[in-house]
Amino acid sequence: MRRQNHSRMSRTARVAALFSVFAIGASLVAVAAEEYPLATLRNSPIAKHPVPPAIPKVNNTDLRQARNYPEQPPVIPHTIRGYQIDLNANKCLTCHSRKATEQSQAPMVSVTHFMDRDGQVRTSVSPRRFFCTQCHVTQKQVNPLTENTFVDVDSVISGVIKKGN
Repeated sequence: MRRQNHSRMSRTARVAALFSVFAIGASLVAVAAEEYPLATLRNSPIAKHPVPPAIPKVNNTDLRQARNYPEQPPVIPHTIRGYQIDLNANKCLTCHSRKATEQSQAPMVSVTHFMDRDGQVRTSVSPRRFFCTQCHVTQKQVNPLTENTFVDVDSVISGVIKKGN
């Protein structure tokens, strides 16, 4: 038996039609992109490969920084590059553990870090609080990418903030 060709268009015609559909779609996308540009933090067009900025330095002052709101985790005032923080070890605890603070003069880990999920105080840091960098971060020497409109609670209470802000 011979195979019957039920298609009305040849293969070449189908490929040409498909190509024209893609070309029309691409031109519509290009027109829409020009008319409605996307908001972005890019400094150069996508087609160009800009030179990346230098990796910013970490604030390494070892000075405690003020917190903006109650219960805010304190920032890390020193570099932690190369610190091992995983299931097997936590480099932070070599200075911030209960036993090490006398010699290191670093602040001790908060007592809340010794409580388990049931509120029971443990003798060692709770597994829930073992990974320091899930809450605590280092600060880098950079200019902000966007404007910061955060207002701390003391300014709100004292009435320093003008109405309408």
